[in-house]
Amino acid sequence: MKHRLPAVEQLIRTDCLFTEAENAEDLPRTQSEWKDKRYVFWKNAGEVFYLSASQAEPHGDFARLPWTKTVLVPRNGPEEAAIDAAARYGVVAVADDAGAFAGYIEAAGALAAVFRSYRYLSAYFETLLETTDASISMIDEEGRVVVWTSGAEQLFSIRKSDILGRPMTDFFPPEMVETLRTLKTGRSVFRHQHQPRPDKFVLINTNPVRVDGKIAGAVAAEVDITSQIRLHHELLHMTNKVHHLQKEVAKHHPTRDPFLSIKGTSPALKNTIETIKKISATKATVLILGESGVGKELFAKAIHDLREGEDAPFVAINCGAIPPTLFESELFGYEKGAFSGADQRGKKGKIELARGGTLFLDEIGEMPLEMQVKLLRVLQEKKYFAVGGTQLIDADCRIIAATNRNLPEMVEQGKFREDLFYRLNVVTVEIPPLRERKEDIFELTQAFLSEFMLSYNRHIHEFPPEVMQMLLQYDWPGNIRELRNTLERLVIFATDGIVKKEYLPSSITGNVHRAGGKQAPLPDAEDLFAKFQEERSAFEKAVIQKAIELENGNKMAAAKRLGISRATLYNKMNKLGIK
Repeated sequence: MKHRLPAVEQLIRTDCLFTEAENAEDLPRTQSEWKDKRYVFWKNAGEVFYLSASQAEPHGDFARLPWTKTVLVPRNGPEEAAIDAAARYGVVAVADDAGAFAGYIEAAGALAAVFRSYRYLSAYFETLLETTDASISMIDEEGRVVVWTSGAEQLFSIRKSDILGRPMTDFFPPEMVETLRTLKTGRSVFRHQHQPRPDKFVLINTNPVRVDGKIAGAVAAEVDITSQIRLHHELLHMTNKVHHLQKEVAKHHPTRDPFLSIKGTSPALKNTIETIKKISATKATVLILGESGVGKELFAKAIHDLREGEDAPFVAINCGAIPPTLFESELFGYEKGAFSGADQRGKKGKIELARGGTLFLDEIGEMPLEMQVKLLRVLQEKKYFAVGGTQLIDADCRIIAATNRNLPEMVEQGKFREDLFYRLNVVTVEIPPLRERKEDIFELTQAFLSEFMLSYNRHIHEFPPEVMQMLLQYDWPGNIRELRNTLERLVIFATDGIVKKEYLPSSITGNVHRAGGKQAPLPDAEDLFAKFQEERSAFEKAVIQKAIELENGNKMAAAKRLGISRATLYNKMNKLGIK
């Protein structure tokens, strides 16, 4: 920048005398020889001294002159160091590149030059701040406001004269002041959606101000997105209402689809669904096999819904989450006073709660061996005793079990009873892992995006094809659960509504590296991308149409509400076919 600190070269004066004389005899003999000289500099034993030329006596005792110690600074050295030295010593000597004396810098002249530079910098700075319509604010190290632009006045309706010099927390709750966090942590923020007040939403950038390596303040730049957020909330609210109505209709619709929550159209998934439809006509025990995260409970619920009435209970129990000591009472229930600490009213077990419906035993491979014996008896005799009970209770429910373990291998190892395995393995359904049904990733992605956009009140308006490509390429060892968690992560990180590949976990991005960056798209990947773009465009069209409606057809006002220029709005309207 032109008007920064003055260069050392600009500050040097040469109206002086320099000597390395060891005594008075070596000095010029007459005062006239020092005419027009301001200072005398003497270098002795590696140290530099100076005095006013008017104080020098050519014929006096050289060593007794009133010398003042100073330093020698390089001509091409940093401006800050030279000016700082001049301020400390009053006068400093300057050496050229060869180390020879080149002149001196006087504190008064240096400070005058610095002040001139400051005036220019200040003028540029003030003009820059007032040229932007964004809100710019700055706090010092004590949290007091030192900069408050006209944009900040307009955004927050707080005048400069009221806020300058006062703590930011006098006007905003401390937990809502992003610059305070930056001041304390030193961490910058870029395009972060922020709510400084209950009635305001902004996109904020913050940076710490550092002086000599220490944080001396923090600066924030904010753009108002309140209208866009409100519009987005209205759209989300409407979408939520539609979803709610759909659920209500589904409750009373005689032809409800049990597979509605199972997303996908891949051949592998279709085959699994056809198998389930065939076995659902009976009450036979079903064993569902599949890796962790494939959604075994969803398929169990579909089996239940296909045969049972709407009022029939579906009771799920995770065999791996129950301590062995509590398993029996959890499954069979207990009578009052059955054991110390038991509820005096007794407790119904999961089998009784599932009466007339389905009991889903998830992770059956984790069931303790002693409980496997008792479960086998229930399956064979359809009766059981509650803990502490003396009367047989009918087990009137269908049993569906599921596991991600290799049960035949566990049988060989003695960790699972062989007779129980054969009793459970009447009908087996294998759920394909996600890597064998990658065609379904697109539909699953759409579903999870919609879910988390509603949950976090956030609109995702940009989902690059390269991100979808990486999702398609990955093998998903954690299956649908891992995909769901990944989509939630993307929505959380996309505070500006833009999904970036950097937001993906390292397990996915590292997969591309390990593959040498090679892409292995599915045959219909282009169709998937096209459909994705179509869905995104439909949402964007709905947002624009709603904004125009809210502004009673006023395009300029609608563009302002959306935070875009009128030209951009017209371009989007033409592209999306909005009249």
